[in-house]
Amino acid sequence: MKNTLTRGVLAASIAFAPLAMPAQAQVSDNVVRIVVMNDQSSAYSDTSGKGSVVSAELAIADNGGKAAGMPVEIITIDHQNKADIGATQAKKAIDVDKADAFFDMANSSVSLAVQQLTRNAGKIAVHVGSAHVDLYGKECSPTGALWLYDSYSLAKGLARAIYDDQHKRWFLVVADYAFGHAMQTDMTNALQAQGGQVVGSVRHPLSLADFSSFLLQSTGANAQVLALLNAGSDTSNALKQAGEFGLVSKGVSIAAPIFTIVNVKAIGVELAQGTQFLGGYYWDADDESRAFSKRYAEKMKRPPTHAQAAVYSAVNHYLKAVSAANSDDGVTVMKKMKEMPVNDFMTKNAKLREDGRLMRDMLLLEVKKPGEVKAEWDLLKVKGVAKADEIIRPLSEGGCPLVKS
Repeated sequence: MKNTLTRGVLAASIAFAPLAMPAQAQVSDNVVRIVVMNDQSSAYSDTSGKGSVVSAELAIADNGGKAAGMPVEIITIDHQNKADIGATQAKKAIDVDKADAFFDMANSSVSLAVQQLTRNAGKIAVHVGSAHVDLYGKECSPTGALWLYDSYSLAKGLARAIYDDQHKRWFLVVADYAFGHAMQTDMTNALQAQGGQVVGSVRHPLSLADFSSFLLQSTGANAQVLALLNAGSDTSNALKQAGEFGLVSKGVSIAAPIFTIVNVKAIGVELAQGTQFLGGYYWDADDESRAFSKRYAEKMKRPPTHAQAAVYSAVNHYLKAVSAANSDDGVTVMKKMKEMPVNDFMTKNAKLREDGRLMRDMLLLEVKKPGEVKAEWDLLKVKGVAKADEIIRPLSEGGCPLVKS
């Protein structure tokens, strides 16, 4: 099996820290070690993968390569979308490498496994590309946070944005693992609450190449909206084939809860045009977003996905909290992360709630028509903003044991 663990120390020129002062003694081993864990070799590698590592590196650099006066070390782990590999590597990172915090995960099954390990070890886990609501519900942790999206907010936000008299009948194509199952439940509930109808659904394995039989079923069900409750290359493959089947030209709208600019680029706007999704970031949304994208593109030769940008946001806030708390103790740092407002190029005065859910607004994005595209990555347009308090599950409904009744 390929080696899934690599390591690099950033900012070598400042890695030789002076002898620790008494105020620095609360940082274990005189080093702050963070882990970026995600899929770097298969279905989700383009939407998270090495790009998330680059975002973490930029956040570390922007904090001077240090937190609480100590150098920051980054470890990368490829979990290959397998919960057992993710859990094994996370345990090794904690026990052997003395890791302090884990970021991204980008797979709900892996996130749930890592959440349990880090809870028991008192280490930070910030889930960015994962969407399972239990991460801030019944499986919440005093050291855990969910940073970008979840199945409840995506389902409610898209159902509110797309549903009308011409978009009542939905067909769901569902990834057959924890995220897809949660997304199916939440999307069904959100639609039914508005009077909509799920006219059919199918589940598929990860990394499927041929969606034709499922698309034929949606056509037979007379669906008005095709919802692709999957991610990465699965979403790209399904949407591309939907375009080839002529579903959009026949008046079927496409909703893709987990979708990114990289998917659009891979598919092409001719086939992807009109697809709607929620995103925490778009590179051309404003001057700050464009500035970050420019820095990121110097390393990756393209803009970041919203999940990759959110890794910067999460790591940046964590490092600032470590410095403010003068400690890398997980419980102490997470308390400080909840006290401090989150502010960066994609986040404005957002609060990290008691249950670990970041109250983040989301952009409603739509893929442009070919005639609207003016440059290589000018692929999306912002249609509106979904407010956090309107789409994120209320504290009282989550079942998180950390929430005081």
